Amino acid sequence: MTRLVVVGCGIVGAMVAYELSRLPHLVVTVIDQQLPGHGATGAALGILMGVISQKTKGRNWRLREASLRRYQTLLPELEALTGISIPHNHQGILSLCTDPEALPRWESLQARRSRQGWPLEIWSPQRVQAACPHLSGAGVVAGIYSPCDRQIAPKALTQALVKGAQQYGAEFIFNHPVQGFDTTDGRVTAVTTAADRYPADAVVITAGLGSTALGQTLGAQVPLGPVLGQGIRVRVPAPLGNDNFQPVINSHDVHLVPLGGNEYGVAATVEFPTDMERQPQADPTQLEAMWQTAVAYCPALAHATQLEQWQGLRPRPQGRAAPIVEPLTGHENVLLATGHYRNGVFLAPATAQQVQAHLLGCDPRP
Repeated sequence: MTRLVVVGCGIVGAMVAYELSRLPHLVVTVIDQQLPGHGATGAALGILMGVISQKTKGRNWRLREASLRRYQTLLPELEALTGISIPHNHQGILSLCTDPEALPRWESLQARRSRQGWPLEIWSPQRVQAACPHLSGAGVVAGIYSPCDRQIAPKALTQALVKGAQQYGAEFIFNHPVQGFDTTDGRVTAVTTAADRYPADAVVITAGLGSTALGQTLGAQVPLGPVLGQGIRVRVPAPLGNDNFQPVINSHDVHLVPLGGNEYGVAATVEFPTDMERQPQADPTQLEAMWQTAVAYCPALAHATQLEQWQGLRPRPQGRAAPIVEPLTGHENVLLATGHYRNGVFLAPATAQQVQAHLLGCDPRP
């Protein structure tokens, strides 16, 4: 039996634990200094922008496509196994195009997606209004509708993954920070907390921004920077537009996400640290600008009741593309699966597949 220790239980760590606990030769232990689904996962809305993304080839598209395909089977599989209902929106994503010069790019993407076997529709302004009468038509030249993209509640998904992994025999240790690693000849042999020592044949670090400090403990550099995002949850008197068609709406990178019960999420800002800051501080002017953008394309939001404002830090790799899924320098049995930036929920399934391929000695490319 191979003893696998996963450090970190956000969405990526939970996904890795679930997928790998299904392998009969692996004994999986997950350690986190908090309860599952905190950190970046707890501040995410779980929007899966795959087909509608302008990423069309290479590693970035392969990861997205692999995750989209796995999510098609994963959600019913998890709900049947655990009995946990995972709120998700399978009515697609509608992006409002307000730039006529961008239309050729969307038409090119539509043709490429058709060749790849994924539907992508370009709607007239009239069709956008008919489908979503709550949206302002001002400046809209087209709607780009992706029926196969979706949105998933990150915390519920994380809880279901944890429960599913437990049913396959995985052990979870929460509220216990990792304090160190035992090493021999370039291999980690155990992961230690204040309470115990966990022998390991392999270790996967999925700790988001915490991965940097864990790497330093092992003498390796994991350059990640924090990027802050803010969002707002609101309630309206009745569902916006047609209650039988409630897709995620996007315009100018501001998302309007149906959450059920006449509640919607509006997100998210992208706030980088200044040179003098170790991490960015929430800027109320950016939050207000995001809100005004949402109100401009969905005027009914002006009468919504704001229930909550939230913020979270996303782990962004410095000087390289996200995410980082590779062995840790100098430690042959330690694998990094971190730095997903704004796509942790989306890319978690593909990341777990890559981790599994690394551990089994297969080609890790998706």
